[in-house]
Amino acid sequence: MDERTKELIAIGASVSAHCPPCLAWHLGNARELGIGEEEVRAAIETGFMVGKGASAAVPNYINGIFKKA
Repeated sequence: MDERTKELIAIGASVSAHCPPCLAWHLGNARELGIGEEEVRAAIETGFMVGKGASAAVPNYINGIFKKA
């Protein structure tokens, strides 16, 4: 995997993990690699979608755990 792809993934992961220091670090790396704003925004948007999906799934998962008990 090339460094550009790694940084875009890291940006999305930083957003979904709610980690501002991580996001700042990876945005800086993205700038150094010359990754454009459009690609960075797409990675950020993907991170939001992943985080939103995970947040929606957790209550259902927890309810399932207690129903099994």
